[in-house]
Amino acid sequence: MKRVSDPIERALAAIHFGADGLIPAIAQQHDTGEVLMLAWMNREAVRATLAEGRVSYWSRSRGRLWRKGETSGQIQVLREMRLDCDGDALLLRVDQTGVACHTGRRSCFFRAWQEGEWTVIAAPQVAPEVLYPEGSR
Repeated sequence: MKRVSDPIERALAAIHFGADGLIPAIAQQHDTGEVLMLAWMNREAVRATLAEGRVSYWSRSRGRLWRKGETSGQIQVLREMRLDCDGDALLLRVDQTGVACHTGRRSCFFRAWQEGEWTVIAAPQVAPEVLYPEGSR
Protein backbone atom coordinates (compact mmCIF):
# COMPACT_ATOMS: atom_id res chain seq x y z
CA MET A 1 0.00 0.00 0.00
CA LYS A 2 1.39 3.38 -1.03
CA ARG A 3 1.82 5.88 1.80
CA VAL A 4 0.08 9.16 1.13
CA SER A 5 2.27 12.08 2.18
CA ASP A 6 -0.21 14.95 1.74
CA PRO A 7 -2.05 15.40 5.07
CA ILE A 8 -5.30 16.49 3.41
CA GLU A 9 -5.28 13.43 1.15
CA ARG A 10 -4.67 11.25 4.24
CA ALA A 11 -7.65 12.87 5.94
CA LEU A 12 -9.84 12.29 2.86
CA ALA A 13 -8.74 8.65 2.64
CA ALA A 14 -10.16 7.97 6.11
CA ILE A 15 -13.59 9.44 5.32
CA HIS A 16 -16.37 7.14 4.10
CA PHE A 17 -18.44 9.27 1.76
CA GLY A 18 -21.91 7.96 0.91
CA ALA A 19 -22.93 6.56 -2.47
CA ASP A 20 -23.86 10.14 -3.45
CA GLY A 21 -20.33 11.30 -2.57
CA LEU A 22 -21.51 13.18 0.52
CA ILE A 23 -20.98 12.98 4.27
CA PRO A 24 -23.09 14.73 6.93
CA ALA A 25 -21.26 17.46 8.83
CA ILE A 26 -22.47 18.90 12.11
CA ALA A 27 -21.20 22.41 12.91
CA GLN A 28 -20.72 23.14 16.61
CA GLN A 29 -19.51 26.36 18.23
CA HIS A 30 -16.05 25.41 19.51
CA ASP A 31 -16.15 27.24 22.85
CA THR A 32 -19.77 26.77 23.97
CA GLY A 33 -20.68 23.41 22.45
CA GLU A 34 -23.80 24.93 20.84
CA VAL A 35 -24.94 22.84 17.87
CA LEU A 36 -25.36 25.28 15.00
CA MET A 37 -26.32 23.32 11.91
CA LEU A 38 -26.08 20.17 9.86
CA ALA A 39 -24.97 20.31 6.25
CA TRP A 40 -23.30 18.08 3.68
CA MET A 41 -19.73 17.91 2.46
CA ASN A 42 -18.13 16.20 -0.51
CA ARG A 43 -14.40 15.63 -1.08
CA GLU A 44 -13.99 19.11 -2.57
CA ALA A 45 -15.68 20.76 0.43
CA VAL A 46 -13.54 18.84 2.94
CA ARG A 47 -10.39 19.62 0.95
CA ALA A 48 -11.23 23.35 0.74
CA THR A 49 -12.13 23.52 4.44
CA LEU A 50 -8.88 21.89 5.54
CA ALA A 51 -6.77 23.93 3.12
CA GLU A 52 -8.37 27.32 3.80
CA GLY A 53 -9.54 27.02 7.42
CA ARG A 54 -12.91 28.47 6.39
CA VAL A 55 -15.76 25.99 6.26
CA SER A 56 -17.19 25.00 2.89
CA TYR A 57 -20.10 22.67 2.22
CA TRP A 58 -21.70 21.01 -0.77
CA SER A 59 -25.01 22.67 -1.56
CA ARG A 60 -27.41 19.99 -2.71
CA SER A 61 -29.94 22.60 -3.86
CA ARG A 62 -27.39 24.62 -5.85
CA GLY A 63 -25.35 21.63 -6.98
CA ARG A 64 -22.06 23.32 -6.15
CA LEU A 65 -19.50 24.08 -3.47
CA TRP A 66 -20.77 26.63 -0.96
CA ARG A 67 -18.42 28.59 1.28
CA LYS A 68 -20.39 29.35 4.43
CA GLY A 69 -21.06 33.08 4.52
CA GLU A 70 -20.26 33.78 0.87
CA THR A 71 -23.47 35.77 0.47
CA SER A 72 -24.47 36.48 4.08
CA GLY A 73 -21.06 37.24 5.63
CA GLN A 74 -21.87 34.77 8.44
CA ILE A 75 -18.68 32.71 8.09
CA GLN A 76 -17.42 29.69 9.99
CA VAL A 77 -13.74 29.39 10.78
CA LEU A 78 -12.66 25.80 11.38
CA ARG A 79 -11.09 25.16 14.77
CA GLU A 80 -11.12 21.34 14.59
CA MET A 81 -12.55 18.62 12.36
CA ARG A 82 -13.52 15.32 13.97
CA LEU A 83 -14.46 12.05 12.29
CA ASP A 84 -16.87 9.64 13.98
CA CYS A 85 -16.06 6.00 14.80
CA ASP A 86 -17.51 4.66 11.53
CA GLY A 87 -15.85 7.34 9.43
CA ASP A 88 -19.19 8.41 7.99
CA ALA A 89 -20.00 11.65 9.84
CA LEU A 90 -18.03 14.78 10.62
CA LEU A 91 -18.13 17.16 13.56
CA LEU A 92 -16.83 20.61 12.71
CA ARG A 93 -15.86 22.65 15.75
CA VAL A 94 -16.09 26.18 14.41
CA ASP A 95 -15.93 29.83 15.35
CA GLN A 96 -19.20 31.16 13.94
CA THR A 97 -19.46 34.82 12.96
CA GLY A 98 -23.04 35.96 13.55
CA VAL A 99 -25.86 33.54 12.85
CA ALA A 100 -25.57 30.07 11.32
CA CYS A 101 -29.14 29.60 10.07
CA HIS A 102 -30.56 31.08 6.88
CA THR A 103 -33.64 32.06 8.93
CA GLY A 104 -31.49 34.58 10.82
CA ARG A 105 -31.23 32.48 13.98
CA ARG A 106 -27.99 31.56 15.69
CA SER A 107 -28.74 27.83 15.29
CA CYS A 108 -30.79 25.87 12.77
CA PHE A 109 -32.15 23.87 15.71
CA PHE A 110 -34.67 26.46 16.90
CA ARG A 111 -37.73 24.21 17.24
CA ALA A 112 -38.31 21.90 20.19
CA TRP A 113 -40.96 19.20 20.58
CA GLN A 114 -42.90 20.42 23.60
CA GLU A 115 -46.31 19.33 24.81
CA GLY A 116 -47.19 17.54 21.59
CA GLU A 117 -46.10 20.20 19.10
CA TRP A 118 -43.07 21.89 17.58
CA THR A 119 -42.40 25.09 19.48
CA VAL A 120 -40.10 27.86 18.25
CA ILE A 121 -37.59 28.45 21.04
CA ALA A 122 -35.35 31.08 19.41
CA ALA A 123 -36.25 34.23 17.54
CA PRO A 124 -34.29 35.47 14.53
CA GLN A 125 -31.38 37.74 15.39
CA VAL A 126 -31.15 39.08 11.83
CA ALA A 127 -33.90 39.36 9.22
CA PRO A 128 -33.32 36.81 6.42
CA GLU A 129 -33.78 39.52 3.77
CA VAL A 130 -30.83 41.36 5.32
CA LEU A 131 -28.66 38.23 5.19
CA TYR A 132 -29.72 37.31 1.68
CA PRO A 133 -30.66 40.31 -0.43
CA GLU A 134 -33.03 39.54 -3.27
CA GLY A 135 -32.08 36.30 -4.99
CA SER A 136 -28.66 35.81 -3.37
CA ARG A 137 -29.53 32.67 -1.41
